[in-house]
Amino acid sequence: MPGRLDPEKSDRLRAYRAKRDFSQTAEPAGATSPPPTGGVSRFVVQRHRARALHYDLRFEMDGVLASWAVPKGPSLDPAVKRMAVHVEDHPLEYFDFEGVIPSGEYGGGDVIVWDWGTWDLHGAEDAAAAVEAGELHAEMHGEKLVGRLVLIRRGRPGDSGGKEQWLLFHKGDEFAVTGWNPEDHARSVRSGRTNDEVAADPDALWDSAAPVADAAVLLRARGVSSDELAAFDDIGKQGTWSVGGRELRLTNLDKVLAPGRHGDPPVTKRDLIRYYAGAAELMLPHLVGRAVNLHRYPDGVEQKGFWQKAVPAHSPEWLSRYRYSEARNGEAKEYVVADTVASLAWLANYGALELHPWTSRIPNVHRPTYALFDLDPGTETSWDDLLVLARLHRVALDHLGVVAFPKVTGRRGIQIWVPVEAEYTFAETEAWVEAVSRSVGAVLPELVSWRWEKAARGGLARLDYTQNAINKTLVVPYGARPAAGLPVSAPISWDELDDPHLRPDRWTIRTILDRVEEVGDLFSNAAGSAQRLPELS
Repeated sequence: MPGRLDPEKSDRLRAYRAKRDFSQTAEPAGATSPPPTGGVSRFVVQRHRARALHYDLRFEMDGVLASWAVPKGPSLDPAVKRMAVHVEDHPLEYFDFEGVIPSGEYGGGDVIVWDWGTWDLHGAEDAAAAVEAGELHAEMHGEKLVGRLVLIRRGRPGDSGGKEQWLLFHKGDEFAVTGWNPEDHARSVRSGRTNDEVAADPDALWDSAAPVADAAVLLRARGVSSDELAAFDDIGKQGTWSVGGRELRLTNLDKVLAPGRHGDPPVTKRDLIRYYAGAAELMLPHLVGRAVNLHRYPDGVEQKGFWQKAVPAHSPEWLSRYRYSEARNGEAKEYVVADTVASLAWLANYGALELHPWTSRIPNVHRPTYALFDLDPGTETSWDDLLVLARLHRVALDHLGVVAFPKVTGRRGIQIWVPVEAEYTFAETEAWVEAVSRSVGAVLPELVSWRWEKAARGGLARLDYTQNAINKTLVVPYGARPAAGLPVSAPISWDELDDPHLRPDRWTIRTILDRVEEVGDLFSNAAGSAQRLPELS
């Protein structure tokens, strides 16, 4: 695991810093301690429209992003040879930047994440040494770039006034594609947007005054327009809906998914699609850039649902995906990334009632951005008992000075999400959550069981810290749950733990948006409140 940069690595960023005035340019200057990456080497290709369009090919190595500017972009066609200019190393914090660099600053223009993934060094032991020797062979595991790319320096180091000219090409392996042109695949793998769309209306900016870990400020999660909702309401039992620039074929809209509650009419697929479209601005900040596990109920909640992780074979081409290169035999290798209103609507039409995002962001999936407390009641746990345990967690986290966000699950439980800097392993967040929960459980041991098997718990509650693991998930904030009326997992304030009217399934897809109008989005700061976890004595 990379540690603090040694002086030689810090020197590698000197040229990068020298060209930028970080009091003006909204880019990260580079930390002296780069984010660990769990031993996995990443790459990114950014499509960058500055003075001229080019593609920035960047490989993670030795705590920096070794970088080449490729004017015409990389290709999968082995007959195509591209010029690549070796430019200054960039800091790791620049890895997933997508937005606008201000005009007049170095590199001013718009940037999208054209591709990203992981890479393996081929035919050498040390990547930096291979670059120094002038020949780099990289096995690419990206969304667009797969197979072996080769970079070869032309001439000697220092030729061309310090701008080294390299040759970039793809080997003729099983992943080669004749005639493959990067401009035919010009959308971002992070957002699905084009450079024009990002330039006209960026979703995020870099706050250069903030620590680099918090520099990316989400401006908005794009919601549905009133005109789009009106068009949806005009659709009969099935039809085509245009939302967010995507065409969706919607079917069986009057199918009943859940019985009504308290005398309300049954909940239909139409109701679920309309809710997810209307709640998109609330949900997307917790879904963008994350793989999602789907809990599907295509025949309604009165039939048994089932989990689906793999992207369906008939998914639309525009649906964002994450390719999990570390999947073992039998595991899903490609996951949905729900990052637009259209993707939420498509998933609802597909019967994906519950959405469970990973607690880590792609592609650095070994570094969680949340530490999770899951207060899971047993068969003998009363709601009042669970509230007592939740209040004890409130006291403990307040004592530790930790910013945390509680929500009811929409079923029987309560969850607490703690945003953390993406520098911890899952083992570290699990250990921290376990330590806090065991301290809480020791106050009222008669309410808590630490046994894994439900049958062995004697009906007691479990303070489940084991959800802090890769590909273990909890339902997204504001996500629907499979019960009468389709209750939602609703964010609450800490004070509401003392409200006698609070219930874990109090709000449904028909009432939650009215609540948000009244109290606001209580999870609005969760995605941007990354913090270090305090040491526990």
